[in-house]
Amino acid sequence: MAHLLGAEALHLEFPTRVVFDNVTIGLNEGDRVGVVGRNGDGKSTLIKLLAGRIEPDGGRVTRRGDVTLGMLDQADELPDDLILSHAIVGDREEYEWAGDARVRDVIAGLVGDIPWDSRIGDLSGGQRRRVALAALLVGDWDVLFLDEPTNHLDVEGISWLAEHLKRRWPANQGGLIVVTHDRWFLDEVSTDTWEVHDRIIEPFEGGYAAYILQRVERDRMAAASESKRQNIMRKELAWLRRGAPARSTKPKFRMDAAYEIIANEPPPRDTVSLQSMAMQRLGKDVVDLLDVGVSYGEKTVLKDVEWRIAPGERTGILGINGAGKSTLLGLVAGAVQPTSGRVKRGKTVKVAILDQQLAELAEVQHEPVRTIIGRQKSSYVAGGKEVTPGQLLERLGFDSAQLSTPVKDLSGGQKRRLQLLLILLDEPNVLILDEPTNDLDTDMLAAMEDLLDSFPGTLLVVSHDRYLIERVTDQQYAVLHGHFRHLPGGVEEYLKLGKVPAGNPLVEERASASVSKPGLGGAERRNAEKELAAADRKLKKLAAEIEKQHVAFAAHDQADYAGLGELQSSQRALEEQVAVLESRWLELTDLLEA
Repeated sequence: MAHLLGAEALHLEFPTRVVFDNVTIGLNEGDRVGVVGRNGDGKSTLIKLLAGRIEPDGGRVTRRGDVTLGMLDQADELPDDLILSHAIVGDREEYEWAGDARVRDVIAGLVGDIPWDSRIGDLSGGQRRRVALAALLVGDWDVLFLDEPTNHLDVEGISWLAEHLKRRWPANQGGLIVVTHDRWFLDEVSTDTWEVHDRIIEPFEGGYAAYILQRVERDRMAAASESKRQNIMRKELAWLRRGAPARSTKPKFRMDAAYEIIANEPPPRDTVSLQSMAMQRLGKDVVDLLDVGVSYGEKTVLKDVEWRIAPGERTGILGINGAGKSTLLGLVAGAVQPTSGRVKRGKTVKVAILDQQLAELAEVQHEPVRTIIGRQKSSYVAGGKEVTPGQLLERLGFDSAQLSTPVKDLSGGQKRRLQLLLILLDEPNVLILDEPTNDLDTDMLAAMEDLLDSFPGTLLVVSHDRYLIERVTDQQYAVLHGHFRHLPGGVEEYLKLGKVPAGNPLVEERASASVSKPGLGGAERRNAEKELAAADRKLKKLAAEIEKQHVAFAAHDQADYAGLGELQSSQRALEEQVAVLESRWLELTDLLEA
């Protein structure tokens, strides 16, 4: 396979530390590499070295003579007075760029909602980032370097970008190196993973799921010094092994030894215990939105919203930017009042919000972390065990030196983790997470999710991070054209719904509906309601049976291929029943709401 570029005996140091020492790595035609590692360990520095934006102190970077390189840097800025159209297609005539399928696809996928004659200086930070990405992707490059390309993209945009990169080059051609904390995206686009840590680059075969599998085995063999970190990764592996269908990419190496590690690993959350604890803390009533609508002047943001939030509910909320997700959360938290309908709130509800503003830290920014934590209770219960605030800090990646650091001097990711910890230590019983993944690397995201697994309350999550949504929530809803609807098919169903053209809102919200349906008569409606209730019960029963199959599969002798085959066949039959029932559930929902 033809060599594109690489590094030989690479050495780089900054005034206070060595970043890389004697690193040798290569990229060949057809390679799609995801770069992971802790914040500050050198991921962005690596791709700047390989792209030629900075020079190493020792060793060399080699590139094939005819290779063309394109890069999206986190620091790339477009001039304020530049017009959007010129930023993307330059001086090319319209008939020229409009005839290029790639250019049309990039424009529709990234900037279709921004006026073509916009001035860059008038755009938001997120829009500017999308324009910079579009300007790069319309070009013809042999190698692309992307540094956090999913920042400021919503779920639809991230899905589009993954598909674009997968079909951008023919098989075994072109090269991609991407730094991102979006683990779903890594799994979708990567054939290999490079982990940057401790001055080296360690290559792994496969995407994020395969990387976790190999890393758990590596950590097990490396012994006790990694025990705390290893435990979280083992839990991550267990979820990947049993979890969402999107994680189905199989690495090309033997996995038996790694699966033995998780044979006795329980599911990430003890749902029954958590719901029982949530009932004790919340009672039966949490927050009910009853036929709620919100309008600002003539603009209707939400309409006819019916949502009865249950104790211990773990719900992910999807929707494009501006759809009304923040307004919906404001209704739950009491910060927004409805213009129609009513909000019924339980007497014991205590809501906390993890948002982008870091408001919890504003008044303590000059205090060291140790002082802030010292004001908290001496112990808390997490995952059924009593732990101290210091132990929770350690779980979230704080070392002893950082305990003496003033809050104002913490990194963005450290502030985000401290904010989450302070909120959890205040012991709310309803926790709202609004885009909680910013500034966190993949290890810290796994640690945060591990902590959330033991949260004994109601959890509501708004995020463009598909992996996080699927990992920490049990069900998903979407805000679509002002309506709030359940997504039995999860994120995949949401993406399909988003492809339906605009028009009648009822049509837009149902991927299967292309014409209006007549209303049901009284008897027909009652029969449909009964069948829907029965389908609900059956789906819950099947979900429990599938979970038992997952546990049985994980505990089964991995060398017993016949037994494993029988378990897989049984599980496949259950999943087929679920698929049929979910289709019927959607049909009945359409009929009842028509």
